[in-house]
Amino acid sequence: MAIEPVTELGVGGVSRVPRARVLPLSAPPATYTAAVERYLTGAGIAKSSARIYRISLTTWGWMFASKPAPTGPARRGAKPPAFPLAAIDDPVLPEVLAELAAARADEMDADTVNRELSIVRKAIGWWQRQGWIAVDPTIGIERRPAPPDRTKALAENQIAALWRLDVALREKTQWKMLYESAARADEVLCLNVEDLYPQDKRGKITAKGGATEWIHWQSGTAQLLPRLIAGRTRGPLFLTGRKAPAGTPSLDVCPETGRARLSYRRAEEIFEYATRLLANPLASPDDIEDLDGWTLHRLRHSALTHDAENGTSTPMLLARSRHASVRSLERYARPGVDAVARHVAERDPAARRPR
Repeated sequence: MAIEPVTELGVGGVSRVPRARVLPLSAPPATYTAAVERYLTGAGIAKSSARIYRISLTTWGWMFASKPAPTGPARRGAKPPAFPLAAIDDPVLPEVLAELAAARADEMDADTVNRELSIVRKAIGWWQRQGWIAVDPTIGIERRPAPPDRTKALAENQIAALWRLDVALREKTQWKMLYESAARADEVLCLNVEDLYPQDKRGKITAKGGATEWIHWQSGTAQLLPRLIAGRTRGPLFLTGRKAPAGTPSLDVCPETGRARLSYRRAEEIFEYATRLLANPLASPDDIEDLDGWTLHRLRHSALTHDAENGTSTPMLLARSRHASVRSLERYARPGVDAVARHVAERDPAARRPR
């Protein structure tokens, strides 16, 4: 941000202490949508994270326009409102935002709300440093307390039931890869065909900060990949079932089929819906619309937890999860319900022992 000294004249023409005037480092974008794209490219957001950032910032775009953000099916295909970035400096906006954010927090889980708030504050800080806006209208909006979830790891019988679902090849391959590799869902969805090394059962990803890292999978994924790729040599690995709409970034379009890259949001919706009855085994299929399924992240969480239960060493868990510290790994290394049940049963003094 450039600072230009400005000399003011006081009473009688006597000069006073210069004050600083903030000058934009570059011409501010005309619209909020353009500012989001400038932020994603200018702030060095990793490709694997840009999709989630864009979704969160689009959600906040509705609220910056004083409108509730669409949720559920209404969110798909909804075009965000067009408004100038300077509207963020409207002095009445913080009060409006506080009401909209509170209403959204009542509908969404705390982790999602907190992640979206963190992302938009990073973007606002970057726009302020460019001199494009002056204030942060989210000040006063507090993070929502998120009670610890100690049941994120799926039991092994739940994983087995997942593989028995009658779903499309794309979903079978994606879910297998997520579980076998313990990779993050956005990383897997950003994979291109040319990033794969099938003979080594591994793939090259761009992680946070732009670093090149590798994910590794097992035979289940290896057996499905050739059918999914179907002879393609480049372009996004996981594709939508239709042609990419006009304006889709070229990196997200398959040059051989013209289809678009599957989005995180759509992949999450499909997984959540497909797992509703698995997550609620006593529910009636007639009630499926009122149920909640699992999240894609639970596949990564489950894979790392099962590794820990089976005695995988801490250094190997760190390498597999690609976490920087043991502290970050702690939430995955908690034994699941099946492991605790086996532990208790094996130490039951009244249980009949085989002779």
